[in-house]
Amino acid sequence: MTSRGTGRERGFALLLVLWSMALLALLGTQVVATGRSELQLAGNLRGAAAAEAAADGAVHAAVFRLLDPSPQRWLPDGLAREMRLPGGAVAVVRVESEQGKVNPNLAPLGLMQALLVEIGAEPRAATSLAAAMLDWRSGGIRPRPGGAKEPQYRAAGRDYAPPGRPFQTIEELGLVLGMTPALLARLAPHLSLYQGGDPDLRFASPLVLAALRATTDPEDAGDLGGEPDSAPVVAITAAVTLPGGVRFVRQAHVRLGQGTRGRPWQILGWRAIGDD
Repeated sequence: MTSRGTGRERGFALLLVLWSMALLALLGTQVVATGRSELQLAGNLRGAAAAEAAADGAVHAAVFRLLDPSPQRWLPDGLAREMRLPGGAVAVVRVESEQGKVNPNLAPLGLMQALLVEIGAEPRAATSLAAAMLDWRSGGIRPRPGGAKEPQYRAAGRDYAPPGRPFQTIEELGLVLGMTPALLARLAPHLSLYQGGDPDLRFASPLVLAALRATTDPEDAGDLGGEPDSAPVVAITAAVTLPGGVRFVRQAHVRLGQGTRGRPWQILGWRAIGDD
């Protein structure tokens, strides 16, 4: 009995040892896996930070090339320019003038309606949406014909109403009654909150030109655009890709002219955007 009891105790002890070893092995595997995940996460964060810094540097480099007085200076022509950066990063930079775009805070009803039609909106829907856009940015409680104020938004199930102030961002137009994501995606490239007057024909897109001509007397068509802005605003978009494939896109709106602290430029807007 003693011999058999001792054997059972030894077998049980061996089983405990095996269980302990299995548990330790499982814990070790978990620690290693967690360590690898944390290393990968840290690497991703480091790569994202490096790509963001490179994109910011590319934007500033583009500003200096725009201010270059030599014949090699960049122009706001919307062309894609490749810029090689330290460490093997590549930046694709586009510079567009905002002077050829339509300001939704200043545009009259007819111009907004014509632009909506040019981007593909059905004429009747374009009329209502243009009126709703003007109702959004202006005060009062009564909507324009076909427009929308608080009662129309409530009837549509919205829990907000037009604020009666200018649009703060282009994305805010997505809240206007009747606007759809697809329509806004087609409209946004032709809009700018930094355009201080009528679109400059030299920089206007074909769709903006068509909208302007549709709402302008043919005898006055040659006068569209007026004098160029003395301190034009440009949109600089820098898309950076690192050798490992990490990507970051920065867009800045910059006024070229006397800025703060004596600088010949001023950054008006600065944001990260999705890949284009």
